[in-house]
Amino acid sequence: MNARKISEFSPNRLFVDFPLESVSNSDLRTRVLVADAVAMSCQLLVDALLRSKRNYAVAAATPEEVVLALDRDRFDVLLISTNFSDDPLKGLRFVSEIRDLHREVNIVVLLDSLDRNLVVEAFRCGAHGVFSRSDSFQSLCKCILCVHQGQVWASAAELKFVIEALVDPVPIETRGLPSSRPLSKREEEIAHMVAEGFSNRQISERLELSEHTIKNYLFRVFEKLGVSTRVELTLYALKRGKVPRTRPQAANGLAKGEPRLVGSEN
Repeated sequence: MNARKISEFSPNRLFVDFPLESVSNSDLRTRVLVADAVAMSCQLLVDALLRSKRNYAVAAATPEEVVLALDRDRFDVLLISTNFSDDPLKGLRFVSEIRDLHREVNIVVLLDSLDRNLVVEAFRCGAHGVFSRSDSFQSLCKCILCVHQGQVWASAAELKFVIEALVDPVPIETRGLPSSRPLSKREEEIAHMVAEGFSNRQISERLELSEHTIKNYLFRVFEKLGVSTRVELTLYALKRGKVPRTRPQAANGLAKGEPRLVGSEN
């Protein structure tokens, strides 16, 4: 196969271009799992990908079929819709769960419309690309190849949404978690301080509360967010896009700015 090269650039997309006829060897086909709750559109998309002769595609119309297919076989790309739930944002929770279980799979989220929240949440949930159903099938083939090669696929408008979200991060919240309850103002404050690296002792001194009270707050935070350790809480906060603006003061003889373990509790 000839060496790859970036052969096209437009104001909307940057991708690595392969002629659609260039890959005919079945061993080199991209293995794609198409996950869509609408069985007919799911199968039609699979049939189209198979006809391209450069993809091996399988359909999955339920969450159970998606999980079973990923457990039984190897796939390079998961092309998944958000319609497994009436609320697309909740549908993205399934994407996050898949990402945690199968990090070897590159995920592309199919979107029905250009929605800022869905685009940002898709990438926060671990997607490598987002693709609008209004785009062409040829663009979809290029998207699949691009993501398979480790690139990120997004339009200029979608990329702008992500950049804006980084500049203006959202607070830690529990929306979309099963049976979730919102964090209280005090719980969110403590969660931010833990994510920044404060120990329980430092938090108690700063807030003028006992360490026992801080531990009780953290227990409730862990329960509401569905995490079990300080490291998981920190990763959750970063994933949600909220980077605390405070900084722990020097304590216990440590020089200001000296690195400390995120998981430390003392």
